[in-house]
Amino acid sequence: MKIAVLGGGPSGLYFAISMKLRDSGHDITVYERNRHDDTFGWGVVFSDETLENFKGNDPVVVQSIRDNFAYWDDVKVVRGEESMTSGGHGFCGIGRMRLLVLLQQRARELGVKLEFEAEIDDAAIERLRAENDLVIAADGLNSRTRKLYEEHFQPSIDMRRNHFVWLGTKQKFDDAFTFIFEKTDKGWIWAHAYQFDDDTATFIVECGPEVFEAYGFGQMSQQESIDTCEKIFARHLDGHSLMTNANHIRGSAWIQFPRVVCENWHFDNVVLLGDASATAHFSIGSGSKLGMESAAALADELSSGKPLAKALDDYEAERKLQVLRVTSAARNSTEWFEEVERYLELDLMQFNYSLLTRSQRIGHENLRLRDPEWLATAEAWFQKQAGSQSTRRPMFAPFKLRDMELVNRVVVSPMAQYKAKDSMPTDWHFVHYAERAKGGAGLVFTEMLCVSPEGRITPGCPCITDEQVPAWARLTDFVHAETDAKICAQIGHAGRKGSTRVAWEGMDMPLVDGNWPLISASPIPYTPESQTPKAMDRADMDMVRDQFVASVKAADRAGFDMVEMHAAHGYLLASFISPVTNRREDEYGGSLENRMRFPLEVFAAMRAAWPAEKPMTVRISAHDWVGEAGVEPDEALKIAQAFKQAGADAINVSSGQTTKDEQPVYGRMFQVPFSDKVRNDIHLPTMVAGNIYEADHVNSILMAGRADLVLLARPHLADPYWTLHAAVELGDTEQAWPAPYEGGRRQANTLAERAKAMS
Repeated sequence: MKIAVLGGGPSGLYFAISMKLRDSGHDITVYERNRHDDTFGWGVVFSDETLENFKGNDPVVVQSIRDNFAYWDDVKVVRGEESMTSGGHGFCGIGRMRLLVLLQQRARELGVKLEFEAEIDDAAIERLRAENDLVIAADGLNSRTRKLYEEHFQPSIDMRRNHFVWLGTKQKFDDAFTFIFEKTDKGWIWAHAYQFDDDTATFIVECGPEVFEAYGFGQMSQQESIDTCEKIFARHLDGHSLMTNANHIRGSAWIQFPRVVCENWHFDNVVLLGDASATAHFSIGSGSKLGMESAAALADELSSGKPLAKALDDYEAERKLQVLRVTSAARNSTEWFEEVERYLELDLMQFNYSLLTRSQRIGHENLRLRDPEWLATAEAWFQKQAGSQSTRRPMFAPFKLRDMELVNRVVVSPMAQYKAKDSMPTDWHFVHYAERAKGGAGLVFTEMLCVSPEGRITPGCPCITDEQVPAWARLTDFVHAETDAKICAQIGHAGRKGSTRVAWEGMDMPLVDGNWPLISASPIPYTPESQTPKAMDRADMDMVRDQFVASVKAADRAGFDMVEMHAAHGYLLASFISPVTNRREDEYGGSLENRMRFPLEVFAAMRAAWPAEKPMTVRISAHDWVGEAGVEPDEALKIAQAFKQAGADAINVSSGQTTKDEQPVYGRMFQVPFSDKVRNDIHLPTMVAGNIYEADHVNSILMAGRADLVLLARPHLADPYWTLHAAVELGDTEQAWPAPYEGGRRQANTLAERAKAMS
């Protein structure tokens, strides 16, 4: 093939090398607009794992990198006068210029033609398209090729909020990858520092937009900016200066990071590669890695014998998923630094853990593999904060809300069962909840218990009124007598989402017959098939408030340890909170203050009727997933704050299910950022659920301070004894089992130890 590569950065050069290794007959030319020795970055970071992966593609390049890199194993966090170091992270740094020279040398050895100072304008791109079998657009995050064929690639560019400047220094940072956080009179500013050769280190300075404006960095010359940064980080630089290699830029060299995502990566015979197709934030150091891995993957597909169009389709389909995993992790890391002031008041131990796990690529047990001694210290710290002398994992730490003491942080999430008969719980409910209480979780939630038959979602939903007290008391008596768990009644009213069939007969579909009238904040049906609810008047509000109060009193008589007011997922109280479902023009609609008026009234009445020593929580939807038309996380923070001021002991942070128009963004632990925001911005305990299914998820969420209790739903449907089994898998032999199951506990632990020894 005759191939033109636009851009002589790592991804473009590595693609040319990879193609030549597969077939030396390819005619490949790399066009680079800069000189051969120009570079505008400092160091490039690779992990041990990345270099091992590269070895299979070209051991020569890997060896030349290893011969020229600076290696470190530790990550050091410095915050003011405090510092902490953890090990086992395994990274190497190499100067970007040195890396480019090595790749250029290797490319020339293999017969790749390199043309420098080649100005490739739109006309030249079109010409190269016509003259070559393939054009590889490795022309960076500001790709001219991507811009030229924008209608085909359909790029989306999100300019992130923080500002940063890429500098270098002769000060040594050769003992660890170092994060330095300094509090100035204008706010927090921080540096990412790492060595990349014997005497030079990268020193990236970053800050939020408020601090950027307060310092006036945007109006400074590069030297003025450098002088200011040298003063801020003087004690860490030890008399060494900071240096720039961006003298080609007029004025300030501070920039914001553009997050690039492209709908399509190839068009006709043009393929985007590296930063031109997708970008990963510098805080996870994966930009060059991603580009070079993509280059090798593309070379594999092009050498597979497939027709060109098929090879490009398969490359994009396969590689897009791999890149998405890394760029999603990079997005998490980006957002962590954008919100870093939320965490800077945490204890340094928790702050350090939060920083290390910010991308969600590194989990709790992975940190144990890296540095078991440090993680053991962190776990002991967490247990001590919980009032325990244990050294067990965070999920097994106790937790207290008012007078309710939980033996651990694992919670069985509310899950509708649709097995009630005429509003009454049945033996199904007794067995379902009793089994999960026996399963080791510290807290078990009921499904939403409705305040009236008219407040049910389906005919299969149970209520909590005087009539149901004996049945629920039977359950709570068993839980308290036979298990260590506590049990919470989630109390709510379905509102406009009521009078529907049970899930397996048609989710959200109205009953075939026997429908009851619905009420809501506004007369808006949930689906086109749903009946239109009545907009509640004051008499309806009084009636519903009193029903919630009666249900709270019934829950107390039934022996529940805690109650939760359900104000999420588009149900009645949530319908007042969200502007999607509240179109009222009276004092209960419009502003957030007005929309919160009735839910807060109900909460206050419930709290007054609930014993002072027992906790009460609220479940909220932190995101309606419809953009500005609905509740978004910033407004959710105000909602949570209002409930905190009203006396809520914790917020159960959820999202969605307000409207069928929602467009949620799912993923592992996808609701954790909302919980994190509420917990650490308003300093109130939180609970969180949402695609959490591993003990590692639970431990990392808790240890990083992103929630205080972790709710698991589907895992507890699949395994009532999830907590007991998780303890076995983790090698935790302290976990208590019900006495009759002691033989099972011994066998499970023995088999787990045997399996570990054999592996």
